[in-house]
Amino acid sequence: MTILLTGGTGKSATPLANLLLRANIPVILANRSGIVPAPFKGVRFDWLDASTYGIPFDADGGIERVYLIPPPTLGMLPLMKSFIDVAIGKGVKRFVLMSASMVELGGPMMGQVHEYLRSLGVEYCALRPSWFFDTLRVNFSDTIRERNEIVNAAGAGLIGWISTEDIADVAFKALTAPTIEHTNPVLVGPELLSYAQIAGMMSKVLGREIKHRNVNVEEYSQVLIRRGMPPNYAGLMSTLDLGIAAGAEEQLYRNADFVGKRTLRVFLEEYKDAEEWRAV
Repeated sequence: MTILLTGGTGKSATPLANLLLRANIPVILANRSGIVPAPFKGVRFDWLDASTYGIPFDADGGIERVYLIPPPTLGMLPLMKSFIDVAIGKGVKRFVLMSASMVELGGPMMGQVHEYLRSLGVEYCALRPSWFFDTLRVNFSDTIRERNEIVNAAGAGLIGWISTEDIADVAFKALTAPTIEHTNPVLVGPELLSYAQIAGMMSKVLGREIKHRNVNVEEYSQVLIRRGMPPNYAGLMSTLDLGIAAGAEEQLYRNADFVGKRTLRVFLEEYKDAEEWRAV
């Protein structure tokens, strides 16, 4: 049995690939270039190019389980549906989908993919993690670097921030266990934190004052667009902050199915010298 990881060199797939390697489970990493670190085997795969959908199965006829990292587009269902159908035709028996804490079955984006998997009657798990630690290093790095501030529209809302390593632990079990115990688990980290609290934590770790600046949804949408996010996607992501401000993530945290062990402070210490955060 071989496991295929789409988005194979991404934030959650990287620790997952290492777990599979240590367990001596055959794994293939798929990304747009097909270039992956040793000792992994890589194949080219692009959600926007259906001609690449069969490449992983040509490379290894034993692929039976697939980790699905969705493309960053609102209209992801047609693309993912096409690939899922190809995969099933090639003998795939189980899918583990990366969704999100605030996305319900049948909801937008990953929620529609989740619903499609359920309709097929295949073995599946739709992971619903809270916000990744890495989001701070990647998505908020520009304003941290340039103005020493985290900018968004989440107000004082609390989030159960989680590490990609903790997510990988749950994904590993969902991909390798004889049966899937939970098809729709909400995953959170060990702490509820607001952006203001995170700014204070970052100030201590980075050695300079970092502040949280709250803006309205329209302003935050423009921030996301300047970062290169498509306008419709930016509108959705900025609107999610309203839910955070209203306590949606906090409520999910109180009823989570999995609570990770890794803390944000440890993550910040690990990446305190990261290029992304260095003051301009």
